[in-house]
Amino acid sequence: MSEDLRGTGRDGTGGPEARTGAVAPGAPSASERRSGAVARLVGTPKAVGVVWALLGLNTLGSAGAKTVVAIPRSLIQMATMGALVTAFALALVLNLRLRVRPSAFVFLLTLLLVPSLISSVQLEVGFGALFRCARLSLFVGTLWLLSRWWDGGLTFVRYHVRMYFAVLVLVAVGLAVAPGTAMPEYYGGRLVGALWPLTPPQIGQYSAVIIGLTVLLLLGRRTGGAHATAVIVLSAVLLAMTHTRTATLGLLVGLSLAIGSLVLTSAAARRFFAWAVVCGAVAAVAFSSAMQAWFLRGQSQENFANLTGRAVVWDSLLSMPRTLGEQAFGTGLGDKSFDGLPIDNSWLAVYHEQGLTGVVLVASMIIVLGGVALLRPPSLPRACAIFLISYCAISSYTEVGLGDASAYLLHLTLAASLLAAPVPAEPLPTPPLPRRRVPRWARR
Repeated sequence: MSEDLRGTGRDGTGGPEARTGAVAPGAPSASERRSGAVARLVGTPKAVGVVWALLGLNTLGSAGAKTVVAIPRSLIQMATMGALVTAFALALVLNLRLRVRPSAFVFLLTLLLVPSLISSVQLEVGFGALFRCARLSLFVGTLWLLSRWWDGGLTFVRYHVRMYFAVLVLVAVGLAVAPGTAMPEYYGGRLVGALWPLTPPQIGQYSAVIIGLTVLLLLGRRTGGAHATAVIVLSAVLLAMTHTRTATLGLLVGLSLAIGSLVLTSAAARRFFAWAVVCGAVAAVAFSSAMQAWFLRGQSQENFANLTGRAVVWDSLLSMPRTLGEQAFGTGLGDKSFDGLPIDNSWLAVYHEQGLTGVVLVASMIIVLGGVALLRPPSLPRACAIFLISYCAISSYTEVGLGDASAYLLHLTLAASLLAAPVPAEPLPTPPLPRRRVPRWARR
């Protein structure tokens, strides 16, 4: 049940006061309830949170670090794909009447299936391309079914934070159980998932998103201070241990833009922004050498300049000769690699797999979300959406995922739900007036 229905009855029209006979201040009178003047508020079923968590499980991936107990990749793929099928089936059960809300973001995401399918049917990258198309179709279909409950509220933000915080708790448990496995030498001593194969960029991404959303909820007084502190501290420690520069930069820039959108309307946001600037300046002066060492991760200036070898892969991908069809629709959904090396750039990955058509559609999704966010009046949901959009836009430079079912698409979907217009309330049905018995003498 949504936060708007706390303390209300199942029909949203009365709570304990209605059962005891007392009338709360501002509560509708009995005559208003009988006349149907009060609107019925429809809450979000708790099972919707389960669907959202299953979508998050599907996006965790099956390739990553070595775990304490070796888990076959086929078993992990069965678990992640089974989670997506279960999420779609459960969403369909919850929305049997197929009621959906118009969403430009999900519509553009649906159009992205067209170049994906056109390029994948050629089987240049094998039958795995068609499998990935089916996965993306189920992912998009589940989002359409969930759109019924998008009302611009913070319900899905809480689902998002709880889901990824549970993943971080799993990472922390793996670090406590097997610190050597959780910080292996082949990743340069960076934190990985010891119980589930998670890479440092994944852990950094989840940590950064959780920190940003929790800080905004705390500024909006939508969460408790002790709970928020525990979440932020654990996430910040794990983010620092991953040495993920992209996630850190996305967190700082995205949170600055989000808090900046609240400065004119929130005194708490103004105080936080001022203290953040002061503390950041002090930290930059006092710990400049330590911060530089953390940022470089022991790399040489040359290696840092070519983005840890990414620029070499990007140049090779762009110089590859392509036919007109490959330029327009790509070579089909793959594993986001080129010549066996990761692409590590969402825009180049989309261009390689879905062509210029896919690049235009992905850019349109971000532009539409950003434009709608700018047109909305200042509010906490708008600030959360701005944070998510800016974070995904910054991370797209060195991370992949905007063209396929991934955590980044889930972040943008959350932003779309926050920017949705409130659902118009359904009026209560007007009960028929009781028939009055006419006296026998009045009938004459």
